[in-house]
Amino acid sequence: MKWETLSLDTNHEMDNVYILSLNRPDALNALNTKMGVELIECFKYLETQKELRVLIFTGSGEKSFCVGGDLKERKGMTQEAWKHQHDIFEDAYESIRTFPFPVIAAVNGFAMGGGMEMALSCDLCYVAEHAKMGLPEVKLGIIPGAGGTQLLPRTIPIKLAKELLYSGRSMTATEARETGLANGIFSSEELLSGTLEKAKEIAKNAPLSLKALKQSIDRGIQTNINAALSIELEEYYKCANSQDREEGVLAFNEKRKPVWQGV
Repeated sequence: MKWETLSLDTNHEMDNVYILSLNRPDALNALNTKMGVELIECFKYLETQKELRVLIFTGSGEKSFCVGGDLKERKGMTQEAWKHQHDIFEDAYESIRTFPFPVIAAVNGFAMGGGMEMALSCDLCYVAEHAKMGLPEVKLGIIPGAGGTQLLPRTIPIKLAKELLYSGRSMTATEARETGLANGIFSSEELLSGTLEKAKEIAKNAPLSLKALKQSIDRGIQTNINAALSIELEEYYKCANSQDREEGVLAFNEKRKPVWQGV
């Protein structure tokens, strides 16, 4: 598959890990309408890839993950056109959040506005030492509209989230790590290889378990503890009644690596 604004690496040596890159480096990987449409198309395609277990999501170049919406494209945009574009963006971000397998952000520079919301939409986040992350929408007369006001307070302490949102200031890589926004920090040169090693470690595990874990966590965190435990049991029995569970127990007893079938 070929896209104008995206690049997909499916090298089979990456052990069930794909790398999806935003590919507008000359525009600091700013999100335009074309990219929004292609993200929706790409995630639909990725859901058909049976060998995929973990997706790394990053930006082309070393300066920027994504600086948010392309303000040059938005200059002079009518309210109707703005709404149409944002509808596309909403669907694109939902595609990231609801992807069945883990998605890991590798933030290789600026992640501002919609770019930070992309990182927040991923399951895990690793950042380069020079990364800067922020939601500066308040400085432009708007607020985040792709999950920022909801995902950030679910990721870091609420008072810090409010401070960042009210001020529009950015976070350094160190602050992102210390607050729990980022899982770890790598040098610019080692970001992708380091993130890939983390992804490979996850991708070795049972695919049904990975999908069930994501469903259990993401659905459960939105409700009360009793409902959440019911969701956990629902997902637990999807795995417990599977052939992969039988294979996992057998492989353990035979002291070998399991061969997962995803059924």
